[in-house]
Amino acid sequence: MKKQDKSISLRQAEIASQFVSELDKHLDELVSGQVETAYEINEFADLLFINPNHLSDTIKDVLGKSPCAVYEEKLAIISKDLIVNTNKPISEIARILDYDPSNFTKFFKRFTGKTPKEFRNENHSG
Repeated sequence: MKKQDKSISLRQAEIASQFVSELDKHLDELVSGQVETAYEINEFADLLFINPNHLSDTIKDVLGKSPCAVYEEKLAIISKDLIVNTNKPISEIARILDYDPSNFTKFFKRFTGKTPKEFRNENHSG
């Protein structure tokens, strides 16, 4: 990745912080079942009262990755936790995180190099 030589403004840092905070809150709601559908990036932009392109550009400038990459990394962490620390079927974990089970397996394997079942078999303590 190319090193950026422009400095980050206070407002950009604030937007990034608000995005991460709203993302964490939304993911908690998704896991707990309070909401059933994962937000799109434009919905986060709406929550922050900014343009989706501005949100994407700001997150890339501040965090060095796209909002989608930040979102997926957090989903991967949550997925690993649910797979290892619960006895929920993989298909149910996929549905909780608003994934079709086959797409969830592809998503998970892209982040871990293993299928959810392989990951559970290697790491499950229960």
